[in-house]
Amino acid sequence: MDRPILASRLPLRWPDGWTVAVSLIALVMISPVLIILASVLTGTSDAWGHLASTVLPEYIRNSLVMMVGVGLGVLVIGVGTAWLVSACQFPGRRGFEWLLLLPLAAPAYILAYVYTDTLEYFGPVQTFWRGLFGWEQADQYWFPNIRSLPGAILLFSLTLYPYVYLLTKVAFAEQSTATLEASRSLGCGPWRSFWRVALPLARPAIAAGVALALMETLNDFGTVAYFSVPTFTTGIYRTWFGMGDRPAAVQLSAVLLLFIFALVWIEQRSRRRSRYYQSLAAAAPSRYGLTGIRAVGAWLACGIPVLLGLVVPVGLLLAMTLRNAEATFNGDFVTLSLNSLILATLTALIAMGLALVMAYGLRLNSTPWLRLGVQGANLGYAVPGAVIAVGTLIPLARFDNAIDGWMRQTLGFSTGLLLSGTIIALILAYLVRFLAVSFGAVEAGLTKIKPSLDDAARSLGQSPRQTLTNIHLPLLSSSLLTAVMLVFVDVMKELPATLIIRPFNFDTLAVRVYQYAADERLVEASAPALAIILVGLLPVFWLSRRIAQEGGGNSP
Repeated sequence: MDRPILASRLPLRWPDGWTVAVSLIALVMISPVLIILASVLTGTSDAWGHLASTVLPEYIRNSLVMMVGVGLGVLVIGVGTAWLVSACQFPGRRGFEWLLLLPLAAPAYILAYVYTDTLEYFGPVQTFWRGLFGWEQADQYWFPNIRSLPGAILLFSLTLYPYVYLLTKVAFAEQSTATLEASRSLGCGPWRSFWRVALPLARPAIAAGVALALMETLNDFGTVAYFSVPTFTTGIYRTWFGMGDRPAAVQLSAVLLLFIFALVWIEQRSRRRSRYYQSLAAAAPSRYGLTGIRAVGAWLACGIPVLLGLVVPVGLLLAMTLRNAEATFNGDFVTLSLNSLILATLTALIAMGLALVMAYGLRLNSTPWLRLGVQGANLGYAVPGAVIAVGTLIPLARFDNAIDGWMRQTLGFSTGLLLSGTIIALILAYLVRFLAVSFGAVEAGLTKIKPSLDDAARSLGQSPRQTLTNIHLPLLSSSLLTAVMLVFVDVMKELPATLIIRPFNFDTLAVRVYQYAADERLVEASAPALAIILVGLLPVFWLSRRIAQEGGGNSP
């Protein structure tokens, strides 16, 4: 008698539509990164050996020096200002809570152009300096050269410290009142409480902020190119366009990607090995009152980063733009603005839609495979734009060539570039780069919606799609708007990927600012640069005001 077969004859369960959609999105988003990594295992170009023996050591050295310098800079500025506004009381503290975030809106490459025009030999600062002391030649005095590796480190520190400031300030605000009060009762003064208690508790947040700042440093192209500092991003661009050697550019991208992965691994390992458990405070501890010279020092420590990172550049750009309004506000400026607006709007809306599908699909079916796919799709934000551009162009170019070859053989005409020469390729690169930003905002909103609402909707006969449309979308309106706004601003100021992928005769505000600055035409670059900063200020200002209002309840 045959035995019944149970498990082997059970019908296979096919994945639902949401799981398939999330998997496809993850596969497309991670493909450029996988293509670059796969290039490590393939053959190298003839020029790779020459690059490895000549310029590669310089790229590695400059990148390491920048990482160390910027890491120290953002650490000192970000942690110091976060502690001052969180634990101390001095005039202007409430304003500095949100003002310290605003330099995040100013890209470092714009600051590079502005400060170079101001501090160069024929700029107003050195001209005034020579007139004041009667000097006539440059060899009669010494003046720091802003167009140098130390100058780049300074500008990166001024624009990227808000990453550390924001995360560290939140960590300080969440620290237990009892812990800090206990340190005071044991005789710890402000500095000892900071070093022995507050700083170790905030170490995971500090590590995350520094890692974000260093990733943005490695992603930069405009600043290091303008300052003539050879790095991986400048090497990728010159190898791709100057030498016409795409395999060598891919190899450089792979080496840079290894840098990024090492940075991510170090940051995650640091947080994994630093676990601190504490109860959340019901109210903020009393602040250390600063008066006299200490209050002045705290005010200067918080005011100088805002002054140099935002106020001075915006003021100089505004004055330059208004003095030369006829040369800056012209038809070309309108065209550039429309191009940037179209790209940013399309990318932001598509990114919001994809993030919504991913976040909701993961909410419905949170399997290990699906979570791994979502993590892979969000990896692009840690990858420099130049690397993503190279990884995006390779498969699109192969697709275009395959279609073109088939059409030539079968129909006798050429289709040309269908994808790699259009804004479709550019939008795809933007999505790979910034989907994580949109996903973070959408997922944060979804986590605030109780699962019981889903269960109630399903018990009333609502499908997952109907539940999303009728229940979640109205509750997610603020999160969706945040996702659109953040991606919109990131696309507006993205430079490396745009330079490599943009179609012919299709420039954006960021590209034209770079081109004008490279030609020493800073007057024409002033209006596009000012527009990028003002657009970037909108979400940063909104975010900083919300943080200040949410923390205002505990503020004396």
